[in-house]
Amino acid sequence: MGDLGFKRGCASNTGAAWPHDVLPVLLAGGKGSRLHELTQTICKPAVPFLGTTRIVDFTMENLRLGGVPEVMVATQYRGKSLHTHLKTRWQESMSVKIRHAPQMMGRAEGSRGTADAVRLLIDEIDSIAPRDVLILAADHVYRMDYRRMIDAHRATGAAVTVAADCVPRHTASAFGVLETDPFDRIVRFVEKPGNPPSWSRDPSIALASMGLYVFRWDALRTLLLENPGALDFGHDILPAAVSQGRTFAYAPSAHAPLYWRDVGTLDALRAAALDFMSDSPPFALPSPPGATPRLGIMDSVIMEGAFVSEGALVSNCIVAPGVTVPFACAIGVDPASDAVRYRRTPLGTILVTPGMISAMQPKAARHVSVAM
Repeated sequence: MGDLGFKRGCASNTGAAWPHDVLPVLLAGGKGSRLHELTQTICKPAVPFLGTTRIVDFTMENLRLGGVPEVMVATQYRGKSLHTHLKTRWQESMSVKIRHAPQMMGRAEGSRGTADAVRLLIDEIDSIAPRDVLILAADHVYRMDYRRMIDAHRATGAAVTVAADCVPRHTASAFGVLETDPFDRIVRFVEKPGNPPSWSRDPSIALASMGLYVFRWDALRTLLLENPGALDFGHDILPAAVSQGRTFAYAPSAHAPLYWRDVGTLDALRAAALDFMSDSPPFALPSPPGATPRLGIMDSVIMEGAFVSEGALVSNCIVAPGVTVPFACAIGVDPASDAVRYRRTPLGTILVTPGMISAMQPKAARHVSVAM
């Protein structure tokens, strides 16, 4: 393999430098339709979490703490806000190379899936010539040292290593689940199974795929080129890799405590944010300059750019950027009223957007507001 030509890897607090022949590729093109109005104008990774922190920042912080000198970011859906955020917040920590699929392909729809997004980058990755590529999702909340996974990947001689969260088997039907042999070799991958296979080390546990992979680049390149119809890593590439053998699972929580959340729904997003607003947060929020969290009111998440007026009541809400909750407005008190005015999930999370607040104002008041 050729030399990557990266900047020298920075040593982290573990003392280990980032492997010079591993290229991180961050998949950050997701629409996040289950977040509804929050992603009408921005992609899922750019959705605010707490204060100035956005969802993508958790993965970027993991990369920074690992001493990563360079990351390639594949974007697609409404990427402008994400591009600006990555450049202004993370460019000083590492080289951020943004590759926007619609621009690369000259068509608005861009790539057709996560695997197709990497397929577009084959020539550029070939020019870098890494031994391994680290494929990351940009829409999960977690803290992880990727270097441990890379070490495990190389120790087993794997072509592919898949990160997995240890979840109670009875809850695993919501995930893609890995079935392994006693050596953690993956023998089967099943998507949202009704009867999840248990982990070979513990029958009460199932291994849920975290959507995070280390591939030998030559192996992934072959899979992408020989299977042009393979568009998604979870549905297409991973099952094909498993059928060829040399595919292993890596469970970070077997080595250190792990907090990992997929925040793809309003309920999951609010629950994760409240974890970080508690007296015992899972870990510190990503901490580049300017990362100062703003706390909400009564089990609510007040996103950056939103304002709750004194005298208003907000409970069990996600208040989106651009919202001003007016004086004497009560949200989260009357479920029936909330369901008419706002988006309310079955679990009770209420999404409040500028359009929803505007719609509840008298027409004259809305006109005066615009005129001002």
